[in-house]
Amino acid sequence: MAERGGPFRWRPLYYLVYSRFDPAVSAERVLAVTRQLLDAGADPNDGYLFDALPSPFTLLTGVFGHGELGQRRQPRHPHWPALGRLLLDAGADPNDAQTLYNRMFEPDNSHLELLFEYGLGTGDGGPWKTRIGELGTPAQMLRVQLRWAVEHHQPARVRLLVEHGVDFRSPFEDDGPAWSPGDGRTPVELAHLNGDTEIANYLLAQGAAPPGPDPVRELIAAAFRTDRSTLDRIRAEHPDAVTEARRSRPGLIVWAATQAPIETVTLLAELGFDVNAYGRGDAPVEEAWETALHHSAMDGNVELTRRLLDLGADPNLRDQRFDATPLDWAHHFHQQSTAALLEPVTAPPASGE
Repeated sequence: MAERGGPFRWRPLYYLVYSRFDPAVSAERVLAVTRQLLDAGADPNDGYLFDALPSPFTLLTGVFGHGELGQRRQPRHPHWPALGRLLLDAGADPNDAQTLYNRMFEPDNSHLELLFEYGLGTGDGGPWKTRIGELGTPAQMLRVQLRWAVEHHQPARVRLLVEHGVDFRSPFEDDGPAWSPGDGRTPVELAHLNGDTEIANYLLAQGAAPPGPDPVRELIAAAFRTDRSTLDRIRAEHPDAVTEARRSRPGLIVWAATQAPIETVTLLAELGFDVNAYGRGDAPVEEAWETALHHSAMDGNVELTRRLLDLGADPNLRDQRFDATPLDWAHHFHQQSTAALLEPVTAPPASGE
């Protein structure tokens, strides 16, 4: 079962786990064929590297599905629990980096619960870690998962990770993906920065050390909680805090547009954060990708789009990755409501575009 074939030059078991052509095929037939292929020598850790990236797309990756395009366009296998368990029983390593990445965008934890049964977070990382030294260790992979869960308001996942021994006390200092930097912040600091008192209080109750005083962090946290009284107090006690916050987090309003209430966006604009700043909406890191208006257009958020326009957002700015306007984003993501709002205020494309 090592011979490659078909349109993608894959091995047979690979086609089985990635296929979604006929979801009506019964679990019994799927599992029977999988057992036959494994008995014939198929490798339960089979995988390939996509676009030369170090994280392999394994058989488990195909079983669990999802990814950046979402569960509708990249669904999990219709019989994923039984099929995943069969592969894990056959020796598939549960520390599957691409599965962890693909499934982190949604709050569902069923994949983690199954993988934890088979030792997720333990061991040496399996055959792919041996082949690709730059892959994170199992512990590092789960620390990245913890950071994402803290920053994206996933309290159930934070609890699950903490219950399975993931380090929630130490600052993030290892080099990681651009959206998970080793910036020295602790998980509880990140929760405070995001205005997430539920996660922060949980981590503190589990023994995390409370963060020391930091007027800039406290000011941003107050804005994300829409806590005007605390905001006013910090500004009175630390007059330079706003200036330093704008200097250190110039693209903060983009993150707020995707993660915080509309009132937070308004508060940040009142504090002088540039409503036309470029940043990232998928993680609170400074990288000049797109504007807040791009994200509200993509999300179909009419109220936020209208608020941003009222605050001075420029509908003609183009993002730095795809050279597209917010209106282009609305059209691309089939958001007719925000497209209708943006069309009258967006300049027509120049001739030849």
